[in-house]
Amino acid sequence: MDKKVTIYSTNACPHCHLAKAFFKENNVEFTEHNVAEDEDKLNEMVEKSGQMGVPVIDIDGKILVGFDQEALKEALGL
Repeated sequence: MDKKVTIYSTNACPHCHLAKAFFKENNVEFTEHNVAEDEDKLNEMVEKSGQMGVPVIDIDGKILVGFDQEALKEALGL
């Protein structure tokens, strides 16, 4: 799969952990940005999503907020 996947997350976010586990189970490569530690990435996430909540997942420019397994499967073509 050639989709570019980025997740904006924090260490304390249970839905972020679920999303990352989902990616690993499905062999989806992803880039993670911890927005609790990186203010630039926090601002980038808010610009993309209009949201302060995590996770925000960017799949080839399609923005998903939260952990929605069905929406992830669809966006990833799984």
